Amino acid sequence: MTEERSHEFTRALYGWITHTDMASEDPAATREWCESVLGWNFQDPFPTPNGDYHLFSYSESGGGGIREVGTAETPGSTPTVHVEDADASFKAALAAGAESVTPPTTVMEGVRTAMVRAPGGVLIGFSGPTD
Repeated sequence: MTEERSHEFTRALYGWITHTDMASEDPAATREWCESVLGWNFQDPFPTPNGDYHLFSYSESGGGGIREVGTAETPGSTPTVHVEDADASFKAALAAGAESVTPPTTVMEGVRTAMVRAPGGVLIGFSGPTD
C-alpha cells in the first residue's frame, strides 16, 4: 500500500520560495551528493510516472525534490513559491506577461502546483493548498 502524501500550508510563508524542484540526469547520485556535502535530510523516495522523486529538507520551512530530467529538458532547478491560491497566482502571472508551462494541477492530497516562464525566460513554480 502506498503512503498518502499531504502537505500543511503556512500562511506566514506565502510569497517565499519553500520548494526547489531539481531535474537531474542521475537523481540518486545528486541525492547522495546533497546528503554528503550539504547535509540535507531526505525521505524515502516515492514513485511517480517519471521515476522516483526524492523529497528533501534543509530547514523546517524549506526543501524540495530531486527527479529524473524530462524529455527535451536540461538538468537544472526551479524555485517554487508558496502561495495562497495556485490557480489565482497562475492567472495573475499570465496576465502580467508570463507564459504557461504547467497549468494548475493537484499533485498530492491538499497540494496544487503550477509553473510559468516569467519574462526573461526564468521558470517559476507556484504551490498552494487545494480548496
